[in-house]
Amino acid sequence: MTADVRALPDTATTGDDEGIGRVLVIIPTYQERENLPLIVARVRASVPEADILVADDGSPDGTGEVADQIALDDEHVHVLHRASKQGLGAAYIAGFRWGLERGYGALVEMDADGSHQPEQLPTLLAALQTADVALGSRWVRGGTVRNWPKSREALSRSANTYARVLLGIPIRDATGGYRAYRARVLRSFELDAVRSQGYCFQIELTLRALRSGFRVVEVPIEFVERQHGASKMSRAIVVEALWRVTVWGVQSRTGRLDRKLHTESR
Repeated sequence: MTADVRALPDTATTGDDEGIGRVLVIIPTYQERENLPLIVARVRASVPEADILVADDGSPDGTGEVADQIALDDEHVHVLHRASKQGLGAAYIAGFRWGLERGYGALVEMDADGSHQPEQLPTLLAALQTADVALGSRWVRGGTVRNWPKSREALSRSANTYARVLLGIPIRDATGGYRAYRARVLRSFELDAVRSQGYCFQIELTLRALRSGFRVVEVPIEFVERQHGASKMSRAIVVEALWRVTVWGVQSRTGRLDRKLHTESR
């Protein structure tokens, strides 16, 4: 497994000359009508060359319609309408498929609520010049969290420590959802085999990338708690992550995990 930590460079640029090809930023939405125009505008200002895919899970508040209007006015913005709320992992898988079918060279996960700051996106993309996956990390040196209660911070730190120890991965923040992949990483996965949601989805993709021999780097970020709307965190998300990581940990120690992932790889 290969992983390291990157400090924030003074400057970072993106584009075809960096060797990563076209960039697609995938933003899953559910009830994000207020936040969506703000986050799209910030992404467009930070990385003007990138395209954006809004993957809306049938938001009843009209988020999908807002996304359609933004797309009408900006050719860099696209919308993927999904019939109903099916979970974060399923939304990203659909977004990955959409992007891979259209030949994007780098695909980015980003929340719609502003907790992932688009102004740090050039740094994540710059890390892909020498890596296959760049993880925005809150828990490495230089990473910070703003406006989180101590209980939430303790939960995140504990979950990441549990995953790191049980799975034997050299990653401090495997649950973070602000990350960039080279397309070849996602093409190597059997995406239909990825069933996890929430935090667990992020852990699973990190684990699959490392076990497949891809180079994963952690880039320190400042994570900011959302100001509008309600958090999607739930007890079910925490329970799923605890259960799946425990199962993977047992499988890893018996050699079954590598065999399982190998049969699910392309």
